[in-house]
Amino acid sequence: MPAPPPHQAPQTIDLRVSKRILWIGRAVYPLANIARVYSFDLRPKRKEAVLRFLRYSAGAIAVAMLVMLPSLPVLALGGSDGRSGAAGYVGFVWIVTALAEIFFLIDMLGVLTAPSQYVLAVETSGASTALVTSPDRGYLDQLVGQLSYAIEHPDTELRVTVHSLTVSPRNYYFGDNVNMYGGSGNVGIGS
Repeated sequence: MPAPPPHQAPQTIDLRVSKRILWIGRAVYPLANIARVYSFDLRPKRKEAVLRFLRYSAGAIAVAMLVMLPSLPVLALGGSDGRSGAAGYVGFVWIVTALAEIFFLIDMLGVLTAPSQYVLAVETSGASTALVTSPDRGYLDQLVGQLSYAIEHPDTELRVTVHSLTVSPRNYYFGDNVNMYGGSGNVGIGS
């Protein structure tokens, strides 16, 4: 399946709470399994994209140089009069390297030009997380309150329209970052 375009327009989906179940489009989340509902700015990893481009570029050039090493003595001794395949081989290596560089550049530009999104995240007690967005920040903040009320009051019925969001976690800062050092007696409570 091909990757989605870098700046795909959000699609409108229904978010509803019914019979102790949260529906986001066709995805189903039991209210009892929801660990956290919050809204935040989802920002692209621009610095990481530039560093990744530089790292991949350096790697591609290094590999091209290593792949060309066997042909250098042939070029130095025989010249590039067209009779040897070494000149064609070197040209092919540099064309492949240039194509790789273009691919890396497009990947980096996709992240650099990606907009920040204000999103509502629904995290479950497992590994799954749902993201939805809206052009109105206040609407999402209000929706956080409505969903938390629905979690506390399972008989609540709710139906709203939001936008779906498809992003690559590789290109965006997602959620909280916690660095923990040491490994015994961690209970998650600070003193």
